[in-house]
Amino acid sequence: MPDRTYMCIDLKSFYASAECSQLGLDPFKTNLVVADPSRGPGAICLAITPAMKALGIKNRCRLNEIPRSVEYITAIPRMNMYMRISAHIYGIYLKYIAPEDIHVYSIDEVFIDATSYLLLYKKTPKELAIMLMDKVFEETGITATAGIGTNMFLAKVALDITAKHVPDHIGILDEDSFKETVQHHEPITDIWGIGPGTASRLARYGAKNLYDVTLMSESLLKRLFGVNYEYLLDHANGREPCTIADILKYETKSKSMSNSQVLFRDYTRNEALTVLKEMIDGQVTEMIANGYYTDHVSLYVGYSGWTSPSTGGSKKIDGGHTDSYKKIESVIERIYQDTTRYNEPIRRLGISLGNLTYECCRNLSLFEDFEKEEREHDILVAVSQIKSRFGKNAVLRGMSLQKEATAKVRNTLVGGHNG
Repeated sequence: MPDRTYMCIDLKSFYASAECSQLGLDPFKTNLVVADPSRGPGAICLAITPAMKALGIKNRCRLNEIPRSVEYITAIPRMNMYMRISAHIYGIYLKYIAPEDIHVYSIDEVFIDATSYLLLYKKTPKELAIMLMDKVFEETGITATAGIGTNMFLAKVALDITAKHVPDHIGILDEDSFKETVQHHEPITDIWGIGPGTASRLARYGAKNLYDVTLMSESLLKRLFGVNYEYLLDHANGREPCTIADILKYETKSKSMSNSQVLFRDYTRNEALTVLKEMIDGQVTEMIANGYYTDHVSLYVGYSGWTSPSTGGSKKIDGGHTDSYKKIESVIERIYQDTTRYNEPIRRLGISLGNLTYECCRNLSLFEDFEKEEREHDILVAVSQIKSRFGKNAVLRGMSLQKEATAKVRNTLVGGHNG
């Protein structure tokens, strides 16, 4: 297969740059933080401007970790606005690149197969990247950076590592230049797709960079990482067979829904359980609104300060697929009670409902009360419709009004009886 040209374009400090753009400020000269101060001094900063990064402040810091000597502006997160701007920027790309050659990787990052456009626009890969980056800046005021490579992996690595060390912030890699430079880069966790867990396992065998990985035997890598060892070995050599066309035609074998929260302060075990039940309620209601049933749940619990390893787990639901809140809540709460540490402050929670299917595919059991389940299902559907029409707090308000009315009727009857 002849070499192709891929680009990975990233919007620099996107949330913070979007806020600066709306305010008419230069993110390279303005200290601005995207965070919600109402969540307390421990609130996480979703983004900071390049000006603050230049001061050595970490992007995902907490407000109380910013030095007091640094003056800055705080912007409340506005996800709807960021999504609108991201969609607008995608529209800019579509003026020059066909949708089948674009893969939207995240709200602020895209992959582009630029191979067939170099001749069309009579430009080099770098010139085409500059053209697209300039168009984004002209229309939005947001600066982009780019990585260019002969495959998607090299384009991403060129963006993440090489682009940081060149004045124009456009990194370029092929397999040869990758082996000369990035293959020896440390820490290895800077490489796309390699997290602390993978790095820790490799370190036990003396592998601190990708070149070290190429020296390891395939049998050892397979024992450590299973079938995923092939991806690791390909990337260690700068190879990536997957194309954008492969991604666009890929369909997952199973569907899932998930929800996570970063708590605005340290929560006790019991306090976090209350929040968890609210998350389950919202997730099951959304699942039912989409007509799904689940037979697999997962739980994640993260602790304050990132010092203690996270806990949680996953479990199949006995009896097969269900949309019963009681069943789902019971299984997740059991995982929580069995795995969550005592006397450790909790800061992050996440749940997932997996292996989703429609009712027609549901496994039936002779030992369940389906009339009761159907009544519960109808109630949850009604709740979903009420929330959709009147807002997520409408049901709580309705329950409150019902309690008030019931109390008034009871008081009236009691008063009349006593009179």
